[in-house]
Amino acid sequence: MEKRDKELEALEKITSMQKNLLGGLYGDFFTSAEAAGSGIPKEGSQIKVKASDTPLTVNPMEDANAALEEARALFAKDAGIKYTPSNGGSGMPVQTATGGDKKQEEPEQPKEPEEDPMETLDKLIGLSTIKADVKELTAFVKVQKARKEQGLKSVPVSLHLVFTGNPGTGKTTVARIIAQIYKQIGVLSKGQLIEVDRSGLVAGYVGQTALKTQEQIAKAKGGVLFIDEAYALAQKDDAFGQEAIDTILKAMEDNRDDFVVIVAGYTEPMRKFIESNPGLKSRFNKYIEFPDYSIDELEEIFKMNCNKYDYKVDEDVMRQVRALITSRKLENIDNFANAREVRNLFEEIITNQARRISGIENPTSEDMMTILMEDLKEDVDEVKLPAEDLKEGVDEVKTPDDESQTPE
Repeated sequence: MEKRDKELEALEKITSMQKNLLGGLYGDFFTSAEAAGSGIPKEGSQIKVKASDTPLTVNPMEDANAALEEARALFAKDAGIKYTPSNGGSGMPVQTATGGDKKQEEPEQPKEPEEDPMETLDKLIGLSTIKADVKELTAFVKVQKARKEQGLKSVPVSLHLVFTGNPGTGKTTVARIIAQIYKQIGVLSKGQLIEVDRSGLVAGYVGQTALKTQEQIAKAKGGVLFIDEAYALAQKDDAFGQEAIDTILKAMEDNRDDFVVIVAGYTEPMRKFIESNPGLKSRFNKYIEFPDYSIDELEEIFKMNCNKYDYKVDEDVMRQVRALITSRKLENIDNFANAREVRNLFEEIITNQARRISGIENPTSEDMMTILMEDLKEDVDEVKLPAEDLKEGVDEVKTPDDESQTPE
């Protein structure tokens, strides 16, 4: 209500300003005796209210400007910002760091401390061999850096890596963590991860691929350039792909102290890719193989997603979810997407659950959290697997990648 009153007061002042301004213009154009007799004072004329009053000079333009200044100041005060009068500056409100805005006055909340990248790595589900490889690599790089700083001879070590494995096994997530670890131990200045594939590096015309690739390299300097399905750059008679490879190899040589490249893809195509080019083979000599997840690990990933987003699954429903995971893995043994497949299954189930909940009038929090058997997409009667397959996790059938705690 107070704000409304201020706005009305400002509008009244602006209206008064307009009247005075029109009066001044009228006096400028009509200076005849009739105009003088109309009661409209001419600009610059003097009027007296009483004999004792001091003569007042009437200048409608000045009055209008004064009213406008007052209105602007009122609006600025209401908005909580500093106002500089027009005779001392622009005459427009100026935002200041110490304005009256309550949000500005509140001290900035301290940011959550960043988690140690090694702790993030340890929290990932599965990937025991990968964790050991990364820790071993980190320790070696850290010691070599320390030796160099103390004037001792250090063994040359390539920071560039080859990640091999099926989709969804955690390659992107681990690459991001390695970038942060490299920054933490001081071998990279920024530690960012720039993820690209062939389409992000190759252009459609001769000469443009080098420029496009250089743009991605510039973004990645100080961090890691992660090239997914890198073998797609080495197709037969592919001049554009070769141009991208040559540009990357040159950048690796020119920026060896603050630029890391990690190439990733299926195991066999990646081996052929590295061996196809002497330059690649000499720079990429460290391989990390990402195994498929077991059924137990995939089930843990599903449970992790439920906990993360406040969903509850009863034990009997969880057994059926496990059966669905196992069934999908067996059906797509060569193309199973591991953690990514589990995430897709989770999204399908909560979509079905949302559809069911939307039909309930005034659902409770418990209703919205609970996943029921009917929320599972497949016909539960059709998914029947041997009890031994559901017990320990069909370890011989394996899978890969995702975000945060679910590796990508």
